[in-house]
Amino acid sequence: MQRIIPNLWFDGNAKDAVDYYLSVFPGGKIISTYYYPNSEEEGLADFQKDLAGEVLTIEFEILGMRYIAINAGPEFKFNEAISLMISCKDQEEIDYYWNTLTSNGGQESVCGWLKDKYGLSWQVVPENWEALIKKPGAFKKMMGMTKLVIADF
Repeated sequence: MQRIIPNLWFDGNAKDAVDYYLSVFPGGKIISTYYYPNSEEEGLADFQKDLAGEVLTIEFEILGMRYIAINAGPEFKFNEAISLMISCKDQEEIDYYWNTLTSNGGQESVCGWLKDKYGLSWQVVPENWEALIKKPGAFKKMMGMTKLVIADF
């Protein structure tokens, strides 16, 4: 059992985000879905009345790792202080994740980093990136790249 499960805060669009991630990562699945209570008697606060019966959390799994998407509000936004690294077997896989996650509103950054359309930061790297970065001049080359291109190291 995974003992640490990242919780991802979404502004009312957790279900859309989970559906998106499941479409990006083959073999992903929903583990469970919980809903906001329907009444104050069940613990619903006054400020949550608009959320009664709506999705509260969705636990899901992609690439063997579990996450929880929290359907909350606009109080918190993703930023680059945390990112999720995808270790890719080859350039084709790097290209797939890079192109897919930057499409429809995603943003390219540097050194294999990007933000998806929900603002979540990802690092798309070759599985042997630690060996590649040790090559002479590799760090400078990497700093000049957006998407990492294995052949350019």
